[in-house]
Amino acid sequence: MAKIRRMVLDVLKPHQPNVVEYAYMLGDIEGVDGANLSVDEVDQETETVKITLEGDNISFDLVEATIQKLGGSVHSIDLVATGKRLVEDVDTLMD
Repeated sequence: MAKIRRMVLDVLKPHQPNVVEYAYMLGDIEGVDGANLSVDEVDQETETVKITLEGDNISFDLVEATIQKLGGSVHSIDLVATGKRLVEDVDTLMD
């Protein structure tokens, strides 16, 4: 089976722990080489965060368990890339 190399998630999380702590925790997961988090929306009690992970063998189960341990929940899986190399999206005439 192909291994996950990139994953983009839409996550709802409480204000604490902050995105820096989230990034540290997600970046420490085995198989994750890098983590990029950006806050998309903030309300009184929560934040919506876009999380992009890259690595050689990302385990969605470990990622989801870590997010839940930190008090968050995955709203959607917005992108998954597998295979021997990462394929970047390109604009087409339809875009």
